[in-house]
Amino acid sequence: MTKLYLVPTPIGNLGDITYRAVEVLREVNIVLAEDTRTSGVLLKKYDIQAKLRSFHIHNEHKVVNAI
Repeated sequence: MTKLYLVPTPIGNLGDITYRAVEVLREVNIVLAEDTRTSGVLLKKYDIQAKLRSFHIHNEHKVVNAI
């Protein structure tokens, strides 16, 4: 069964992310993020290996169809 998680991430200090958020990000196969540059920094800091893809208002229809 496919699941969708909405995981809030800190705006400023990456250390403010919750343990549960990091757990979820470590379990998923793909992370969709509005800004892959900042999200990539977060994933790298917590050694999260999930595939990172850009997802925003300008590409949402294309990305949703692809996944």
